[in-house]
Amino acid sequence: MIYLDATYIVRLYYADPGFRPVRELAATAPVACAEHGRAEVVAALHRKRREGSLDDKLFALVLRQFAHDRRAGAFMWLALSPAVFDRIEKVYARLPPTVVLRAADALHLACAAENRFREIYTNDQRLLAAAPKFGLKGVDVI
Repeated sequence: MIYLDATYIVRLYYADPGFRPVRELAATAPVACAEHGRAEVVAALHRKRREGSLDDKLFALVLRQFAHDRRAGAFMWLALSPAVFDRIEKVYARLPPTVVLRAADALHLACAAENRFREIYTNDQRLLAAAPKFGLKGVDVI
């Protein structure tokens, strides 16, 4: 099983730069992501619609496909347990002030760490930089 953040899951549905290697990666193992990643994926697709990259019809089609794939078990959505939040608090308590880490990214990192993943796949540079603070290796295949 591999952990993909929402930026990579979006590339399974939309041809953003780097989508091919992400799709090849996703074909190698079952995909896991934190529960909040569902909302991030839908929000990112909606942004594509708002920016004009997806028209209304294609947006609806992509959302239906994402829902179909979720129901079919294409993703394992990992719970945001109290342990995830405890880990976030501990990491932020010792995080240098020079490290920029958004809360949503911390949720991904803590969730992956709590579920014993060793790697997290993303192209988000800040998430990649913070991954070691959670005992993870950040990997970008793009």
